Amino acid sequence: MSRFSFFNRSNTFHLTPLESSPQKPFNLERTSSLDKFYDSMESVKSTKSSIRGRMVKKFCNLFETKSKDSSKSSKFAASSPDESHPSSRAKSNLSNSKGSDSSCTMFMLPDTEDRIVVYFTSLRGIRRTFEDCNAVRMILKGFRVWVDERDVSMDIEYRKELQCVMKEEKVSLPQVFIRGKYIGGADVIKHLFECGELGKLLEGFPKTKPGGFVCEGCGDMRFVPCFDCSGSRKVFDEDEGLIKRCLECNENGLIRCLDCCY
Repeated sequence: MSRFSFFNRSNTFHLTPLESSPQKPFNLERTSSLDKFYDSMESVKSTKSSIRGRMVKKFCNLFETKSKDSSKSSKFAASSPDESHPSSRAKSNLSNSKGSDSSCTMFMLPDTEDRIVVYFTSLRGIRRTFEDCNAVRMILKGFRVWVDERDVSMDIEYRKELQCVMKEEKVSLPQVFIRGKYIGGADVIKHLFECGELGKLLEGFPKTKPGGFVCEGCGDMRFVPCFDCSGSRKVFDEDEGLIKRCLECNENGLIRCLDCCY
């Protein structure tokens, strides 16, 4: 008998048998435990897939409602086009120029039924405005028709005249009138030029000389210094012996060129 019983190799552990039936030896069932583990994983996956499917359905419903709303809005937009778009403005102005609509006849420039009038500026203070003015002038010059160019930066009376016709205090530049009827600004003129309608509006106007014709009197500036005061805006009245304001020129001491402006 060993002194230390727990070191005895003959000692074995046995489960106490039940009275009714003998106890089976303890055996770890690996297959059943793995099956349970896989079953639990499949249940987790199924729950995840169901949750994921619900979320996908929710997102699909959201996008479907948005697409339906956008399609409705697009239908409404198609039925009522934006009036601020250049093409719509050009079509309306073109119809007005043909006389089909009398609602815009209030934008009429008197005493200009036989000419093309362009209000523009030669100042470079605002780059976009200056480029638009030059673009409109070049487009009209390409048709070789005479254009009555009215520079509001050279004569303040032109600005007042345009404000009176448009019935607005702040008017963007350039503005074009053909046969006394208002056509539009730079966007409208560019659109009419691209679609080929501008040439139809300019039919019947006298043609200028071919090539790069430049007025010898003013150099295409449309203004020359006043002949009476030489641009000083002051004249001497011999009868009264006083210096008075010259009434023949504008605020800059300029008058319209007699060679190219009529």
